[in-house]
Amino acid sequence: MNLGLPDLPINGLLVAIIHALIAGMVTVHILLRMRSVRAAIGWIGLAWLSPLLGAVLYYALGINRVTRRASLLRRTGSPRKLMPKDSSERVLSGNIALIARVIGRLTGRKLTDGNSLSILQCGDEAYPEMLSAIRNARQSIALASYIFRVDDVGRAFIAELAEARSRGVEIRVLIDGIGGRYMFSPITRELKRHGIPVARFLHHWLPWRMPFLNMRSHKKILIVDGTIGFTGGTNIGRENVLASDPQNPVNDVHFRVDGPVVRHIMVSFAEDWKFTTTEALEGEKWWPELNSAGSVLGRGISSGPDESVGLLESVLATAVAAATHRLRIVTPYFLPDERLMAEIELAVLRGVEIDLVLPERSDIALLDWATRADIEALAAQAQIYLSPMPFDHAKLMTIDGQWCLVGSANWDVRSTRLNFEFSLECYNEAAVGEIDRLIDMRIEKSWNLSSGELAMRSLPTQLRDAAARLLMPYL
Repeated sequence: MNLGLPDLPINGLLVAIIHALIAGMVTVHILLRMRSVRAAIGWIGLAWLSPLLGAVLYYALGINRVTRRASLLRRTGSPRKLMPKDSSERVLSGNIALIARVIGRLTGRKLTDGNSLSILQCGDEAYPEMLSAIRNARQSIALASYIFRVDDVGRAFIAELAEARSRGVEIRVLIDGIGGRYMFSPITRELKRHGIPVARFLHHWLPWRMPFLNMRSHKKILIVDGTIGFTGGTNIGRENVLASDPQNPVNDVHFRVDGPVVRHIMVSFAEDWKFTTTEALEGEKWWPELNSAGSVLGRGISSGPDESVGLLESVLATAVAAATHRLRIVTPYFLPDERLMAEIELAVLRGVEIDLVLPERSDIALLDWATRADIEALAAQAQIYLSPMPFDHAKLMTIDGQWCLVGSANWDVRSTRLNFEFSLECYNEAAVGEIDRLIDMRIEKSWNLSSGELAMRSLPTQLRDAAARLLMPYL
């Protein structure tokens, strides 16, 4: 009996049924778990319009497998109870006090007083300080790096870590799965060969436990004896030592941190280590008493897909919205989503002076193309500077000369939503002044990008850039 249905071969009908079932399951999962409406619509459309491929891509790239496991580990024991006591924010006022209050509520962390912040430019200054701290370690060393190369710089770190291990120092090293060359990790093999405890973040051979395709630990932190901290944007590799004249030089900034806020850095590492290995780092060697080391009010900000929805994005939006006079940003990659871009454009309308410093050419051409398309409108309203080679990988932000944010996070969707990042905010005019001087030095060597120059791009170039921008969530 013909019911009006098209005649399909039995194999074709079976394939259609299987596709409908799989796409339906994907749709149900998205509707129950995905908060972003646009992302949900996109993934559902892909699942139905691309049989099997859409479901495979969603499984590999669209599912956040991190949140549930991270939440479970934190419920079963977290070092957050060891956080420094609250430092009063009464010394802050106006828009800066507002930033502190909102970020405190977003992070659940209190500002800590009595800190010092030392700027270390490139590996030329950062590596000797870091190696000296490792060399003088007596109790513990915690090191996390997105990239850790086995070159002359990497071997210097391995040698000092091995020597510290021989002295009885407790050591834990965490390497990102992607940054450490996921399938074959030379640095992991070298560290293990020297007996140094090492783990790979989001690394697993089982397909259903591999979120590595789209989530990464982008942090670069070192904590020695629980009292000395280092953080910033500098990976471990020869390209960061400009004096060595490397083939692909990287200009970066790192920071040494002393004082109670080092506890925030250690908490970030300890949570990631427990997330990866289930081992809890406990005891005085990891969590000593911390004394005052300066006058900087500071707070560490750990962000990632396991934190509150859009935590880092909310921190950045809060700071931009609170700016009254001047907003300055240095970043190697600038592809913020519509919310952050709208906040910047509103700041311009309020009369805020905006300086945005980007590299003339980054290490990812596709991202450079997308950025050109993304900043067309902004270029007519803000001062956009392009810094010449070497590639500037620094991440700096200041507001009104009174607040700054440094760390590992870029101004792109990957950093605000997909990567695990660590940032440090500081409230201190002297410290912020030093960051502003770094920005001034970059601007002096840069050239101003005008909206007219962007408009003069050829039509094929504009189409290329606009097409690249569509990949923004995954660049």
